[in-house]
Amino acid sequence: MVLSSPLRLWLLPNVLLLAAMGVWGAIRYSHLPERIPKHIGVDGVDAWTDRSIGGAFVLVFVYAGVTVLMAGCAELTLRMTPRDELPDTGTPFAAGSSSSVLNRPGSRASAHRIARALLLFDTCVGLTMLTGCAVLWRSTPDPDVPGWMFAAMTTPLLAGTVLTVAAALADRKR
Repeated sequence: MVLSSPLRLWLLPNVLLLAAMGVWGAIRYSHLPERIPKHIGVDGVDAWTDRSIGGAFVLVFVYAGVTVLMAGCAELTLRMTPRDELPDTGTPFAAGSSSSVLNRPGSRASAHRIARALLLFDTCVGLTMLTGCAVLWRSTPDPDVPGWMFAAMTTPLLAGTVLTVAAALADRKR
């Protein structure tokens, strides 16, 4: 799957974040303690695991998977025929009717807006994962995580969610 050329620029921040996380993790790996955080909750680290490639790079692997998924969804959104290009057959559940079972973008412009919002949301996921890596890749096995870290991890996700929902709702109003 090759993303449409205008969207490749929107995918670039995600690829750069993924590469930065991979390089940072590779540099930090030999300096990690024998036990590293497995789960970070509101009250700090509440589960530990032995240092391993899988344990140390879990956030990088998850982000890589999310990036592939979001890029695929953005591409499929662009390939879908928008509602305003479908023939209206007049039957309630026909492909061109407004009550179609498939939730389509309203127009080509709307499809591009939604695809960009998905890739922007993926960037926000990457920022959250990057913040998690800062805790995961510390040199000391300290269970205490500063209170602001939870806000730093959730704020990009909330912002990305709001922007994605706003793009979808803007499509519905047209």
